[in-house]
Amino acid sequence: MFDPSEDGGFGGFPFGGMMGGMMQGMSGRQRRRRGEDIAHPLKVTLEDLYNGKTAKLKLKKKVVCSACKGLGGKSGAVHSCRSCNGQGMKISIQPIGPGMVQQVQRVCPDCSGEGEVIDAKNRCKICLGKKVVEETKVLEVGVEKGMRDNQKLQFRGEGDQEPGIEPGDVIIVLQQQPHDTFKRKGDDLYVTLDISLTEALCGFKIPVKQLNGREKLITNPPGSVITPGSTRCLINEGMPSARGQGRGNMIVSFKINFPSSIEPEHLSKLEGLLPKRNAEPLNEGDDVESMILHDYIDSGGADDEDEEDERSGHAHGGPGGVQCASQ
Repeated sequence: MFDPSEDGGFGGFPFGGMMGGMMQGMSGRQRRRRGEDIAHPLKVTLEDLYNGKTAKLKLKKKVVCSACKGLGGKSGAVHSCRSCNGQGMKISIQPIGPGMVQQVQRVCPDCSGEGEVIDAKNRCKICLGKKVVEETKVLEVGVEKGMRDNQKLQFRGEGDQEPGIEPGDVIIVLQQQPHDTFKRKGDDLYVTLDISLTEALCGFKIPVKQLNGREKLITNPPGSVITPGSTRCLINEGMPSARGQGRGNMIVSFKINFPSSIEPEHLSKLEGLLPKRNAEPLNEGDDVESMILHDYIDSGGADDEDEEDERSGHAHGGPGGVQCASQ
């Protein structure tokens, strides 16, 4: 009697390897179909992404009916649809012209595309023959520190169930809500501070509440001038890295609020403190015309009206274009 353990198999081919390949092929053919993945959004704040949190998300999903074990009715009550031969679809021939026909495929009306029918008297009283019932599932979603907008969290096998089909996954998509103070870019936080001209020239201390609730006193010492368009940086005061490798930075930009006017009696003293003018003003004379600046008001749509202004004889800055407020 042949012993496959002797000399390792048939004609030099390992018997164990051959059987393993056959079993692998069978398992591949018997692998169940897989259901669709389901995506659900989860709204989170920037504070949630900074500090981390556990959110509970209530979902409705379909599960196999436990009363009939997914059969839809009593044993033997389910049988193949005779109308479509269990295909769920029916093909009919329709004429479309003299001597011309076409095949039309449609869902079988007798089984509603299921390919099988269930006797009404033997139908499951719980699922009413649908084989699945709806239940509520609560998922605990762990939002870790440093996670980002649109990041996806996967819950394997938590999708809808169907008999004979492997459930798909539930994909939770984080959706970061806008923040009143900060904007996030990567691991950095961006903030804009409104400061007065005095604060820009003479220094300031401005409290800013960090995303963990603690107050940060942002300080610019006297003598360090903040110019329009300048930015400053607070090291390691940004978002925590999702990889646990430190933190980003806080990038601070400034909006400087200039005074709308200055009392004339203070001008000479102020000019004595500020740097000198770049050039001495010209003396008024016959060749020098003095012009007064006015506030600018953008009426909008000036480009579209230029051509009509020229046709109607209006000069730019007149009724049809840019307007200036009289003082």
